[in-house]
Amino acid sequence: MATTDFTRIAFVGDYLPRKCGIATFTHDLRGGIAKASGADCIVIPVDDVDGGYNYRSEVRFQIVEQEIESYRRAADFLNFSDVDVISLQHEFGIYGGPGGSHILALLKDVRIPVVTTLHTVLSNPNSVQQGVMEQLLDYSSRLVVMTKRSRDSLCETYGVPADKVDLIAHGIPDSPDADQDDLKEQFGIAGKPVALTFGLLSPNKGIEHVLRAIPEIAKAFPDFIYLVLGATHPSLVRSEGERYRIGLERMAKELGIAANVSFYDRFVELEELTDFIGAADLYITPYLNVEQAVSGTLAYAFGCGQAVISTPYWHAQELLAEDRGVIVPFADSAAIATEVIELLQDDRRRLQMRSDAYAMGRDMTWENVAELYLQSFRDAQHMRISEMKPLAVRTLDEKPLALPRMNLEHLMRMTDSTGIIQHAVYSIPDHSHGYCTDDNARALILTVLLEELGRDSSEVHALASTYASFLNVAFDSDTGRFRNFMSFDRQWLEDDGSDDSQGRALWALGTCVGRTRRQGFQGWAMDLFHKSLPTCEQTTSPRAWALALIGIHEYLRRLGGDRAVEQMSDRLTEKLVDLYNAAATDDWPWFENVATYNNAKLSHALIVSGRRTEHTRASEIGMSSLRWLCEKQLSPDGRFRPIGSNGFSREGTTAVYDQQAIEAHSMVSAAVDAYAISKDAFWCEQAHLAFDWFLGRNDLGKPIYDASSGGCFDGLMEHKVNENQGAESIIAFLLSLAEMQRLQSQQVTAAKLRSQAKSATLTQIKDAAPVGHHAN
Repeated sequence: MATTDFTRIAFVGDYLPRKCGIATFTHDLRGGIAKASGADCIVIPVDDVDGGYNYRSEVRFQIVEQEIESYRRAADFLNFSDVDVISLQHEFGIYGGPGGSHILALLKDVRIPVVTTLHTVLSNPNSVQQGVMEQLLDYSSRLVVMTKRSRDSLCETYGVPADKVDLIAHGIPDSPDADQDDLKEQFGIAGKPVALTFGLLSPNKGIEHVLRAIPEIAKAFPDFIYLVLGATHPSLVRSEGERYRIGLERMAKELGIAANVSFYDRFVELEELTDFIGAADLYITPYLNVEQAVSGTLAYAFGCGQAVISTPYWHAQELLAEDRGVIVPFADSAAIATEVIELLQDDRRRLQMRSDAYAMGRDMTWENVAELYLQSFRDAQHMRISEMKPLAVRTLDEKPLALPRMNLEHLMRMTDSTGIIQHAVYSIPDHSHGYCTDDNARALILTVLLEELGRDSSEVHALASTYASFLNVAFDSDTGRFRNFMSFDRQWLEDDGSDDSQGRALWALGTCVGRTRRQGFQGWAMDLFHKSLPTCEQTTSPRAWALALIGIHEYLRRLGGDRAVEQMSDRLTEKLVDLYNAAATDDWPWFENVATYNNAKLSHALIVSGRRTEHTRASEIGMSSLRWLCEKQLSPDGRFRPIGSNGFSREGTTAVYDQQAIEAHSMVSAAVDAYAISKDAFWCEQAHLAFDWFLGRNDLGKPIYDASSGGCFDGLMEHKVNENQGAESIIAFLLSLAEMQRLQSQQVTAAKLRSQAKSATLTQIKDAAPVGHHAN
């Protein structure tokens, strides 16, 4: 009987026809609750591909995974759609931003109770994941987990009150107890012992360990069949193609078990899936991640009455306890073989397992699970009444400013099979000037940041490979340095590059090591980084030291503890500190007697290096010199005015023109990191001022970014814009845009922390107020 407690319920998460476990879960949960409640159950899915998917009519609004503004628009849509409660599915990897932080922008703005289902609860999260999770838990009115272990981890690791958490099993379809012989006949495997694994394929599923068990199983059961049902995970296909599946097929052939293995490479519908489960004699989940809090495939197989052999990940430990299934060690093919043989030989035990599983599964049907969710929704409504905020119009001061769309058209236009071309005539690549290491290094950094922001694609991967290849060939192993300029016909124009180009190359290599997930890039970059680092200390350019220090900072994000690299960091830091101490005075707090180009990088290097090494003096110099530079680069109208190409000396006046994009990016990047370290809103403002220079808030009031071409003009001249759109400028803009997107994610986190601190302060004031008096 449908209840009438709710008029409209919204479901946020992945959704069919997207091929992933969360999408299936959201679809099935929504169906069960719609039937049980009679409410209008709408869906707000998250799209990981351009254009989204061909959704059904219940989908009313679509979120673009990597666009934070899309999450805010979704919050507005929900607020004005008379939604009673939001059911949010959370899993690391399905929302945009570092650690999936973009979803916090939606949660911050909605004025509706939120019940969050946690599909993974990490017991040892990294700092980014923990920060996101803590805010997610705080924004949620109630939490749903599917295992006792997850509930305990929430309470112990994150300090969540136990009465805020509901333990609800993963739902399953209420499938009839079908005739196994008929189903085996249907699939052409009559009379054969069959084991099944299903779900989207990826390396963490451990299928290879079952394959290695089959030769032993086949000795006892020569006609044994192992069915592997499911397509390769779409994200894996996009990044690696079918390498994993192809490798499994080759492994089966090498093991001599090709006649015992069958791969069904497709995403099956529910009815067909239950037929496959019914046809199998036992089900195997050989997963490799112990912290897997829930497995929909395990729940489905168990609830449909299957005898299960599984590795001891959290969900399996609980569901299969008390001899409800068989647990084998991780990656133990011998144990898998032993247990499969024993279960197939012991019909009585196996059939009892199946019967017990089917009986227990009746409590896990979506019909029963839906009722438990509805009670959680009611509890969330009651808890949230006192906390509800009225709908409000948000002024520009109360929400982040919009950012342009990331457009790579001009970057791709400027790139050929050799690398990115240095210059352009208007928006047309100018081949006559060839290429340089400086630009290809910066372009490589951009591709890594795009990957980190979730904007990776085959096109971005191809660009990254091109830029990396240029750096690789630019390195001269005899000198340990990089050449810089190359003609269009691929002839080097010099035997040795500038000192600055050495620093930029190290910056790019360090960024690859520290941030990319591509192991091939990491290994290549690490090798070349070590080969090229020693000569950096011999340079005389302070900017080369600074760029190398930033590269070292990136490198040590992943490989902290590399003694040689850390020692180089200490020496380069002292070089910059000594330089500053020798030149700086009270009215000239700078590193040299003249501020010339790429100035903010000097301060930036000491900010990040000083923070990492707890070098207080370096940190102070970095912050104070950057603040001074901000003052000097502010026009009378309060706009960012980068020091012109003729520089600014201690005795002279500041050159106003020509203003170049590299200066704006240097300030954006330095200010973003200064904010990340200090959480001082001043640095947010400086980052916005510098970025807005690209958008027309400059001395001429003209945009430098060309939205029509995706390019960026080469700077401001005294009376006009330089309308050429070279590599340095477009890379500077795109790097700045990527940094600003990172800043937005940081601001969402900081806003929540400020809100929590304010609430705690008010509570302390209230608690401290004398009895009979009101705290003001």
